[in-house]
Amino acid sequence: MVATLKETALFGRDLTGRTALVTGGGSGIGLATTRLLAGLGATVAVNHLPGDAGALKAIEEMASDGLDVRDAPGDIGDRSSVEAMVATALGDLGRLDWLVNNAGGGFVKDPIPFERLDGLSDAFWQQMLSVNLLGAFHCARAAAPALRKSRGAIINVASLAASGRSGTSIPYSVTKGGLVTLTHCLAKALAPEVRVNAVAPGFIDTPMTAQRGSAHRTQVAKKCLMQRAGTAEEVAEVIAFLCLGAGFITGEVITIDGGRGY
Repeated sequence: MVATLKETALFGRDLTGRTALVTGGGSGIGLATTRLLAGLGATVAVNHLPGDAGALKAIEEMASDGLDVRDAPGDIGDRSSVEAMVATALGDLGRLDWLVNNAGGGFVKDPIPFERLDGLSDAFWQQMLSVNLLGAFHCARAAAPALRKSRGAIINVASLAASGRSGTSIPYSVTKGGLVTLTHCLAKALAPEVRVNAVAPGFIDTPMTAQRGSAHRTQVAKKCLMQRAGTAEEVAEVIAFLCLGAGFITGEVITIDGGRGY
């Protein structure tokens, strides 16, 4: 049985009065993180693309469950939208303790082999850069004053693909690698008031990876010591750890891949 945060020391924390902004918080890892932090009593602003029916439904369901979640729509790939979204979220929350830069994606159903250089248009590159990398920077910059005041933390959701040895496409790997470097840079820029760390998940069961099919999932699972895909909740637990504890950890990347690297 997979351990849950209820079975760890962190579950004893009462986060009433604490706040978080989770980008891409309406599905997958972002949704699991939102549920976890809000379940511990935090107020969480959930960012999603404007009009995202799935995210809106998830927010409604969490509110019905008694969780204190706030709607924070905005396009992470657009700087002005990010700045407006963060400003609105801060006004609603009143303070900000944690920023989880989770929004991002591969933007393809099937991987583009690295050798297919002609399959990478400038528009595709720009989409990846705008959302996966620049979006995280714009969110961090907009949230920095509030995070300095609360002596909070930023957690970036990178990927095992950041190594450049795998990934759905070269642009995906490059932007996730850039996000790791951005993590190191922001840790230096915002120290000592704000800790900045990242997680690098391997193959995790999410709506995005579900598009790859069961055969791919089985193939990847065989490469892991754990012999299975990870869950969004398992990634959320590590993100929560980096938010709630880990007071002397900054500028680090925690790999969550079930032992795939062995």
